[in-house]
Amino acid sequence: MKKLTVALIQTRVSKDQAANLAQALKLTEQAAKRGAKIICLPELFRTLYFPQYKKVHPDHYAESIPGLSTTAFATLAKKYGVVIIVPVYEKDRRGQYHNSAAVINENGKLLPTYHKIHIPQDPLFWEKNYFKPGDTGYKVYHTKYASFAVLICFDQWFPEAARLATLQGADLIFYPTAIGYIVNHQSKDGDWHDAWETVMRGHAIANGVHVAAVNRTGREDKLNFWGQSFVSDSFGTVLKRADKTKAQILLCQIDLTHNKRVRDGWGFLRHRRPETYKKIV
Repeated sequence: MKKLTVALIQTRVSKDQAANLAQALKLTEQAAKRGAKIICLPELFRTLYFPQYKKVHPDHYAESIPGLSTTAFATLAKKYGVVIIVPVYEKDRRGQYHNSAAVINENGKLLPTYHKIHIPQDPLFWEKNYFKPGDTGYKVYHTKYASFAVLICFDQWFPEAARLATLQGADLIFYPTAIGYIVNHQSKDGDWHDAWETVMRGHAIANGVHVAAVNRTGREDKLNFWGQSFVSDSFGTVLKRADKTKAQILLCQIDLTHNKRVRDGWGFLRHRRPETYKKIV
């Protein structure tokens, strides 16, 4: 499909994981009823952003894939014939913990899980204490509605990730995210939100792909999540943006034929010089 409706589920997360799951299921079902074909939840949608603390017990937040969340969303996916991206804190069969995105196709089938590859380690973002970096590469999901990649939060700052997803056939990149301002902190770098949105819009332009970033909102202890989930076309134009503070469904119709127009017109992929990029690796 070249024209389709995607939905980003921007949520406000509480301490009650069961309530967070129920809220996400309700909003996802509403999005499906309103015509969304691919629906994406935010990073770690079921839990508070616990990596702001250096040490908490991971088993309080972790689940398996398949597990509670994926089973519930698989039922919805099959019922409505939609694709759903479900980011969870995963404990795998080997006892290792990952920041993961489970992808469920329109038949309710669980596709290979993506494990977040770039893991930050900064004050209030102590993610290396909890997540094993992904080592299975970037994945592109070829579904009934579109071919897309899922890159998680910190992955969104790295141009290499977006480029590799594009070269593997992605027409659309989803970025489930949990990011915000540190309460009472004034950054000398400038506006974090502006940089966050700008870098992803740059990936859209450089690769000729649509980009969809979904964030949480609300304050959680020392972090104030800024919401503002958005969808950008393949030349960096924001098609739709969510509110700063409200939990909401962001529905957006996209036209993937725009990708070819940008790629053919600007030639960023056609004129690549891979033989000059060896020092990157």
